[in-house]
Amino acid sequence: MRENFGGRRAAIMAMAGSAIGLGNIWRFPYMVGRNGGAAFIIVYLAAALFLCVPIFMAESIIGKRAQLSTVGAFEKLAPGTAWKWLGLFTFFAPLILVSYYSVVGGWSIAYQVRALSFAVSDVAMTQAEHSARFGSFIASTWTPIVWHTVFIGVTALIVRLGIRKGVEQFTKATTPLLFVLIVAIMGYSLTLPGARAGVDYLLKPDFSKLTGEAMLSAMGQAFYSLSLGVGCILTYASYMKRGENLLATGVGTAAFDLMFALLAGFAIMPAVFAAGIEPGAGPGLIFETLPFIFSSMGQIHPVISHVISILFFTTIVVAALTSSVSMLETGVAFLVDEKHMSRRTATLLLFGCCWALGVLCSLSFGPLKDFHLLGNTIFDFCDKLISNFVMTLGSLLFVIFVGWKMKKADVFDEFTCGGRLRTGKVFSPVYFMIRWVAPFAIIAVFISNFLLR
Repeated sequence: MRENFGGRRAAIMAMAGSAIGLGNIWRFPYMVGRNGGAAFIIVYLAAALFLCVPIFMAESIIGKRAQLSTVGAFEKLAPGTAWKWLGLFTFFAPLILVSYYSVVGGWSIAYQVRALSFAVSDVAMTQAEHSARFGSFIASTWTPIVWHTVFIGVTALIVRLGIRKGVEQFTKATTPLLFVLIVAIMGYSLTLPGARAGVDYLLKPDFSKLTGEAMLSAMGQAFYSLSLGVGCILTYASYMKRGENLLATGVGTAAFDLMFALLAGFAIMPAVFAAGIEPGAGPGLIFETLPFIFSSMGQIHPVISHVISILFFTTIVVAALTSSVSMLETGVAFLVDEKHMSRRTATLLLFGCCWALGVLCSLSFGPLKDFHLLGNTIFDFCDKLISNFVMTLGSLLFVIFVGWKMKKADVFDEFTCGGRLRTGKVFSPVYFMIRWVAPFAIIAVFISNFLLR
């Protein structure tokens, strides 16, 4: 018998855990400050509520109605059509995603272990030395692979335990933990001398920076932040009980994701400005800039700096794991539902495949750095393939399927649980967004990926 989540809270915790990831920490705060502060946040909030929640609803409706994984869902709802290829498309996408995501997750575990070791030598290191150490670490052959193996192994173990004992129990514990950790870091960061500049960077509205490019960036960030288009939401929705409220789940997931992104901004940017460092984004922020800031604080408050460093990298590891679990589960669900494999066999098989691709991604920073696919290293090729192409195309096809292929009565039935929920009052505007607005907005984001990056 197929498992289900224990209730709406469990589903929201799982989906919020999937949405909250490294992008909330290393990308969102920088984008807010660069694109107009509070003005950008307003656009981001509007995009999340009026664009991303309807897309989330579309993907969720497919999974919840079919009660099957990606391929099975389209074969059930559109039998004998080419839509099953979208299901197969979203089987491979999250597996590619988790493969290179696991490499970064492995880096996070390595830095967490170093933080736990209370390395005294870090205190005297300059920012350039921290950058050089990170570059040397990722360029080495075996050490990053070991940590990648640990990360993908933990991910596989959680998925192997199933939905109730594995995914649900893990995300119900760790998603709230993420907020506790980030609030603790924020509390300390805001007390640092010069932290006010970081707060102003995030909140001071500058509408002159809110250009068309900035608005597309806000839409894109909201879009990618919710893990849309790769089948993770569809798969998790397929584990929801028939009577669960999809709208409340979608709004709840988006709210958790936005709150964490804002808290991460207030945890990171005040510390960056207090240290007098130019804010940046990407892995360099996490593995070069912030370790330098933590070690610099160690000259004044050695114990506190170590504790904050431990809390920060614990947050990174947990955020990465809650996302990676949803990615691997999407593939496992297909093999269990469609190929009738045991969960143990399916998990082991995909663990091996993702581990192997992850090894190639890891080696692209070292021995394979000169091997390129379409001008990109293996890691960058996988990242750009998923972020710039797969997620947008997947989401576009999801909203087209729900808005134009499924019967409106079936969509309404799923939206309102057969008319039992009062959500029918907002069905018309949400359906209009899915059918008419979302496709064009997704196309705009897709085009901006190539023209503005």
